[in-house]
Amino acid sequence: MPRGLFITLEGLDGSGKTTQLKRLAAWMQKRGTAPVITRQPGGTLTGDRIRELLLDSRSQGLAPLAEMALMFADRAQAIAEVIEPALAEGNTVLCDRFTDSTEAYQGGGRELGSEVVLEMHRLICGGLQPDLTLLLLPSLEASLKRARRRNDRVAAQSGKDEGRFEGEEDEFHRRVWEKYREIAARDPDRVVLVEGDLGIDEVQEQIVEAVAMRLSEAHVAR
Repeated sequence: MPRGLFITLEGLDGSGKTTQLKRLAAWMQKRGTAPVITRQPGGTLTGDRIRELLLDSRSQGLAPLAEMALMFADRAQAIAEVIEPALAEGNTVLCDRFTDSTEAYQGGGRELGSEVVLEMHRLICGGLQPDLTLLLLPSLEASLKRARRRNDRVAAQSGKDEGRFEGEEDEFHRRVWEKYREIAARDPDRVVLVEGDLGIDEVQEQIVEAVAMRLSEAHVAR
């Protein structure tokens, strides 16, 4: 059986990637493909517990290396439990965040650098790379405004706190934003950059175009 495609969506919180992932999944389902949808951190029972620890604002004083190690612990579980089995069965996997997020947030935001993140990826993930990464990069200001407003709304409605990263200073998020641009420039064959403060439909058009092309290439290769 041909191996499935591994597609990730990346970007700052508030970039619209979760909305676009849902839209992409619906588009694929209309074309007769039912993708496996997951997220990081989270997506497994173990991962959801790690997610709660990582994103809760009450998790104070977490060392950057400890934070990175938890991200990779979550990722290792997701690969073993969800991603690899789905790909082996020929399914397309849509994942909300992967190692690019760790490189951007811990490598860039926490200033650990890319090298340590990529080495951890090699050791923990066996070098597994997405076939296609859709990087949504609206302006930093727009992303932060939407993310903080959303977290306030969710906290008020459900009491669930996932605002730990959004509480960081703007300079932290600027380093994340710049690291994402660096990743896109380094790996243009894998990363499709959707840049600027575009409307939801405009972003979807660019995403669908990129995915349709990659699906066509995969079909021809088979």
